[in-house]
Amino acid sequence: MTNHVQYIDGIPYKIKEPYDFSFISKYGKVFKVFDEQGINVCFGVDDGIRRYFVKFAGAKPIHFDLCNGNTVSAITWLKNAATTYPDLAHPSLIKFVQSEEIGGGYAAVFEWVDAEGIEPIDSPAHKKFMQMPVKLKMQAYEDIMEFHAHVAAKGYVALDFYDGSILYDYVKEKVIICDIDFYQKSPYIGEMGLWGSSRFVSPEECTQGAVMDEITNVYTMGATAFSLFGSSARNLETWTLKKALYDVAKKAVNNERDKRQQSIPQLMQEWAAAKII
Repeated sequence: MTNHVQYIDGIPYKIKEPYDFSFISKYGKVFKVFDEQGINVCFGVDDGIRRYFVKFAGAKPIHFDLCNGNTVSAITWLKNAATTYPDLAHPSLIKFVQSEEIGGGYAAVFEWVDAEGIEPIDSPAHKKFMQMPVKLKMQAYEDIMEFHAHVAAKGYVALDFYDGSILYDYVKEKVIICDIDFYQKSPYIGEMGLWGSSRFVSPEECTQGAVMDEITNVYTMGATAFSLFGSSARNLETWTLKKALYDVAKKAVNNERDKRQQSIPQLMQEWAAAKII
């Protein structure tokens, strides 16, 4: 099916099927449209005082079919996420403002952050982040781990976390987590292969009926370390930090759950110890 081109406040964007987004004016004037999302169509808006990021479920973005979903499921997922963001409020998480049923679907509104994504892999945005000083990348990674320790302490498991969930503010030198839509209460038993980038997904996330919990997220954090400091090959040859830190990350991505660190705090402790060896 051919994608349709629509305009909002003079900005063109693509959509799988025509949809009336005139209701977005309630939040402000659109200055940017994110139309290549899998489930939601997102907008950057300015109300004359502040800027916001509006995520809308109910329409069909151009890659919607790739998610094997439907608009009813998309709305349900975003409604559920709208309770997760305030519950997991944290300095490293994008700030949730409000959510509501509107425009035949559901909208979630967040504070706008002047930060840049770090993916797709090998894109200019990714290369910019990867070329940052190691000290800044290390702080970003440790902030990501600290946020996920908070996630675990609040009783959640992080699903569908990958480098596309990461923004970086180069002025404030600060990492921002922008997408926790599929985080679930832990332990979680879900459908096989429903969420996640193959570079970050643990074996249990690919096993029907397996339990996903904090040990699952140890794997996710280990995979994140390799994404930031190594490669998908996860070998020492492509690792850019000292071997002691490689050993910690390699342990975290062990296919056998009982051979990983058994919590995010344990992973953080071993990482900190390896830095000073």
